[in-house]
Amino acid sequence: MGYLPANLLSAIIGVLTILVFTRLLSPSEFGAYALAFSVFSLAHVIFFTWAEAAMARYWAAAHTTEEREALYATLYRSVLVCGAVFIPLAILTCIALPVSTTLKVTIGLALIGVPVRCVMNMVKVALRARGAVAKASLLDMYSTVGVFAFGVAAALAGMGASAIIIGMLLTPLLALPFSLPSEWKALGKGRFSRDKLRQYLAYGFPISLSLGMALILSATDRVMLGWLMDEAAVGAYHAAYSIANRTLDILFIWLGMAGGPALIMALEKGGRSALQIAAKDQARMLALITVPAAVGVALVARPLSEVVIGQDMRSAATSVTPLIAISGLLSGFLYYYFNQAFILAKRTSLLLWTMVVPAAANIGLNFVLIPRYGVVGAAMASVLGYGCGVVASIIIGRKAIPMPVPMKDFALCIGCAGVMALAVSALPDIGGLLELTQDAVVGAAVYGAAALALNAAGARDLARSAVMIIRRRRRAIA
Repeated sequence: MGYLPANLLSAIIGVLTILVFTRLLSPSEFGAYALAFSVFSLAHVIFFTWAEAAMARYWAAAHTTEEREALYATLYRSVLVCGAVFIPLAILTCIALPVSTTLKVTIGLALIGVPVRCVMNMVKVALRARGAVAKASLLDMYSTVGVFAFGVAAALAGMGASAIIIGMLLTPLLALPFSLPSEWKALGKGRFSRDKLRQYLAYGFPISLSLGMALILSATDRVMLGWLMDEAAVGAYHAAYSIANRTLDILFIWLGMAGGPALIMALEKGGRSALQIAAKDQARMLALITVPAAVGVALVARPLSEVVIGQDMRSAATSVTPLIAISGLLSGFLYYYFNQAFILAKRTSLLLWTMVVPAAANIGLNFVLIPRYGVVGAAMASVLGYGCGVVASIIIGRKAIPMPVPMKDFALCIGCAGVMALAVSALPDIGGLLELTQDAVVGAAVYGAAALALNAAGARDLARSAVMIIRRRRRAIA
C-alpha cells in the first residue's frame, strides 16, 4: 500500500501524457519520439540494467556492512565507467545514423540520458530493498511529475519530438544531488572488487540481454510500422500502446515493487517451501487485479480514445487497444511472475532462452501481418509473441524454480471479468468522459461484487486482512 500513491500518480500522468502530447505534437513528431524512446529503452537494458538487477538481488544477500559497502562501491563505480565510455560512442553513432536531423537529435538526447537514469534507478532499487518505502515512493513521484512538467515546457517552447526526451534527461539530473548523498557514504567506504563484479555481471548481464530481447519483442512493431508504413502510424500505435499497455504495466510494477523483494526474502529466509507460499499469493494477487484491468481497458477502448487521444490518431488507436490490453496482461505475467523463477534461482542465463523464441516469432509475424492488416496486424503479432513467451517461461522455468500456477483462482477471476464485460456491454453508448466514467464505475462494482461472492483469488480473505490491518493501525495511533 505504501507504493500505491506513486503508482496512482504514474497512472494519472500516463493518461495526461497521451492527452497533452498527442495534441501538442504532430503524429510524425510523436512517432519520432516513440522511435527515440524505443532506442533509449533498448540501450538502457542492454548496457546498464545488469547493475540495477544485481543491486536488487544481492542487497538482501549482503548480510554485513562490509559486504554492502563492497556492493555499492563495485556497482556504482562500474556504472560511472560505463557511462563515460557509452556517452561519446552514443553521440558518434547518432551522427552516423542515416536518418533526419530531428530524429538524430532526439535519439542523441535520449542516449545521453541513459547512464543518468541508471544511477537514479539504482538509488530507487536500494531504497526498496531496505524497505524505505516512503523515500522510494517520493522519488518515483518526483520522477513521474518531473518528466511530464519538463516535457510540456519543452513542447511549448517548440522542441517538438525531443520535448519528452528533454524531460527524461533533466528530471534525474536535478534529483541526483539530493538523492545520492546517502549512497555516496556507503560508496566512499567500500572497496571495488573484481571478483564481485564478475559475479554481478554473470548474474545481471543475462537479465540485460533477456530484457533487450523483451524490448525487441515490444518495440519491433513500432520500428517495423515506421519501416513498412510511416511515422504517423507509429504515433497512433504508440498512443494506444501507452494507454493500454501502460495501464497494465503500472499495476504489475506496483504489485512487483513489494512482491519481488518479498519473494527474494521468502527464499533467503524460509527456503523453497516458504517461496511457494509467497509465490502463490503473488500469482493470486496479480490475477485478482490485472485480469479485470485488461478486460476493462478493452471494453472502454472507444470512449477512452475519445477522451485521451488527439483526433488525428484516435481511430487507429481505438482499433488496436483491445489487442494491446491482452498483450499487456501476458507480458506482465511473463516479466513480473513467471520469469522471477530464474532471478530467484540465480540462473539468469536461462532467461535469454525464454525471450529468443517469442522475439523471433514477433519479427516474423510483423513481416506477415503489418502489410496485410496495418496497425492491427502489429498488435496481433504482439499478442502471439507474448503468448509464446509465457509458454516458454513456464516450460524452461521448471529447470530453475517452478512457479505455482493457481488455475482455479485464474479461472474465477476470468469468470468474474466475463460477468463484468456482460454488464458493461449492456450500458448505453453515450460517448466521451461520461461513458468512460459510467463503464468504469459499473464495471468495478460488478467485478468487485462477483469476486467477493466467489472469493476469487481469495478476495474475501484479502478484504478481511485489510480491515484487520486498518483496525490495528488505528488502535496503535490511538
